[in-house]
Amino acid sequence: MFKNCTLCPRSCGVNREEGRNGVCRMGAEVRIARAALHMWEEPCISGEEGSGTVFFTGCPLGCVFCQNQQIAHLKNSELPGWTVTEEELASVFLDLQAQKANNINLVTGTHFVPAIAAAIRIAREQGLTIPVVYNTSGYEKVETLQLLDGLVDIYLPDFKYMEESTAREYSRAADYPEIAKKAVQEMVRQTGSPEFDARGMMKKGVIVRHLLLPGHVKEAASIVEYLYQTYGDQIYLSLMNQYTPMPQMQEHPLLGRKVTRREYMRLMDVVFDLDIEQAFVQEGGTAKESFIPEFTLNSDSPKMR
Repeated sequence: MFKNCTLCPRSCGVNREEGRNGVCRMGAEVRIARAALHMWEEPCISGEEGSGTVFFTGCPLGCVFCQNQQIAHLKNSELPGWTVTEEELASVFLDLQAQKANNINLVTGTHFVPAIAAAIRIAREQGLTIPVVYNTSGYEKVETLQLLDGLVDIYLPDFKYMEESTAREYSRAADYPEIAKKAVQEMVRQTGSPEFDARGMMKKGVIVRHLLLPGHVKEAASIVEYLYQTYGDQIYLSLMNQYTPMPQMQEHPLLGRKVTRREYMRLMDVVFDLDIEQAFVQEGGTAKESFIPEFTLNSDSPKMR
């Protein structure tokens, strides 16, 4: 599937098997930038033990304000990470399970989905029992998501934009709103209604995230309204105020600052007015660097072998 790559909505058609890089900046070899327990996800994902996150190098979307630009936006030769086979990736999953991870959390893996699907199958044959989370920008083709049907238990997509103009300006993807709508629909079809275990940890379901951007409360409100009116209690929402202006955004007229408390409370008013109960919200000043991990494997991380 990497020979004429159409895995993501960019459909760049690059032959990644020949070593050429797609829009995602990656060839066919799977490359991961970090694999470790992560404590900063939603409570029903991280819990007390942490979520077993695997950050994949590269990204098909490429937002200008990317919070993980270190692994997504640099030239391929400068991107961090380790190349792994499907068997090695499965071993990483099992190592994280052995560290008591509540789940395996696959972050930005769109451009590696065929290999990820194979690795999940291998890991399950070798004893993987914890849920698998697919953590994505929301810019996903339905056909690619269908490769994960029956393999992913929890979908954790972003819904970044409702306006084509915003999507074009910040991600060069005017089609993002329609793509994301179809993607969420497919995710809900695959997982059904949310389910939790006795500890309150999610076993299956969909949590749709929206990172509030400064100066974009009205668009955020339209996203919340659309998702709730379309799916009701079939999904959870996660509304984040942790936007951190990265160095490349310091001079941007809107994105060069953090979200204000007043902006976030205006979005919360929408949640209250709609009487939404299934939503995760953030309190206080959560826009801090602790949400952005170092993309290196430390001594506590699974070793590549």
